[in-house]
Amino acid sequence: MASRPRSIAGMLRAAVALILSLTLLVQPAMAQSILRDAETEALLDEMSAPLIRAAGLDPKNVKVVLVGDNSINAFVAGGQIVYMNSGTIMQADNANEVQGVIAHELGHITGGHIVRFSEGAKAATGITLLSLVLGIAAVAAGAGDAGMGIMAAGQQAALGKFLAFTRTQESSADAAGAAFLEKAGITGKGSLAFFKRIENLEYRLAIPQDDSYGRTHPLSRERISVLEHQYQASANWDKPSDPALEEHFKRVRAKLKGFASEPATTLREFPERDKTEPARYARAYAWHKSAYPDKALEEANALLAKAPHDPYYLELKGQILLESGKPNDALPSLREAFERTRAQPLIAGLFGHALIATENPANFAEARNVLKAAVAKDNDNPFAWYQLGVVYEREGDLPRAMLATAERYNLQGQSQLALANARQAMQGLKEGTPDWLRAQDIAMVSEADVRKDRKKK
Repeated sequence: MASRPRSIAGMLRAAVALILSLTLLVQPAMAQSILRDAETEALLDEMSAPLIRAAGLDPKNVKVVLVGDNSINAFVAGGQIVYMNSGTIMQADNANEVQGVIAHELGHITGGHIVRFSEGAKAATGITLLSLVLGIAAVAAGAGDAGMGIMAAGQQAALGKFLAFTRTQESSADAAGAAFLEKAGITGKGSLAFFKRIENLEYRLAIPQDDSYGRTHPLSRERISVLEHQYQASANWDKPSDPALEEHFKRVRAKLKGFASEPATTLREFPERDKTEPARYARAYAWHKSAYPDKALEEANALLAKAPHDPYYLELKGQILLESGKPNDALPSLREAFERTRAQPLIAGLFGHALIATENPANFAEARNVLKAAVAKDNDNPFAWYQLGVVYEREGDLPRAMLATAERYNLQGQSQLALANARQAMQGLKEGTPDWLRAQDIAMVSEADVRKDRKKK
């Protein structure tokens, strides 16, 4: 009699595990870090805008967000946001390939696939629960082996149902992406090339290519076969990509490699004999990461010799100087980059940081204005909020320093710290003012989040 409850308990645990795994599949992992870079975001906006319009969406409302991961991947997780791993750009041959990836992900957005994902999970969970009930009934009747078999078959059927649902969504996104490329007047060569890249990667990783049943995506060769004819029949097939866009892409790809790769790897790929702009860009970051500021500055100055007013080269030089302990020397470059990008928020955050780092009180008022402009344009900028809190503290405005700190912790999901700082800010701010009301909002939201966290524990 003692063994039967343990068998039932084991089956219950197995069923719950499968249900939870389906739930996790519905919610992509968002614990990875988000990379913010002004030039990269400008490039992604430029690359995606015609596709977003072709999808019937407004470029102002759709974002392509870069995830700090060197593997190839892109996904959507709700709303009008495409998340793209930095490795997707680093491993792509050209901008057109990345446009194919963006077009596919826009297909998920316009198809409402994240909202509908729960439909697939619900159907699969229903099968699992039914098999659980039948299996337990069989065990209770004395047919333990039959009960276990029902459970196992139910789990397999549930997973198969869910995977079939996701494959259908992927095929739908492929078709939508192809339509968006066509409408935008962009060739599908890059899209095909990227699918072939994925297929080659799967072969190298020994991922089976003979059956799509156990996969979340259709077989890569099946996708290529379906899309190849459609792309080749398009009037855009032989249409070249915008040369200026492709050159900008090479710059940004090299920049990301310099930032994300080990310096030794970067210097092997971009040896010093390579005097091209992308190579110098990558090496500047590699030398900077290796704590060779003179060599990093040499590369930055060489870039500026060819393009003296390029805001992103100016930003690079200013960053090297600032992070090498020379904030006063960094100010001219960062000020010009700030002005030429019309106060781009990320560059503004760096410029404000440099002004504060001079430790010259005469610079604090400018820093405050620059940083306030930065967070007004881009509220989702923890670094700018941190710097704004610092300058308020240096000026003796502790309530607003607490409010800026609360904003930062709120963005970072640290509810307890956000709540504490928001409450302290409210004590020093005049009740009913915009700043007081904002502190109150953060406190209310954070308090609710803290309560939820306590209930989970």
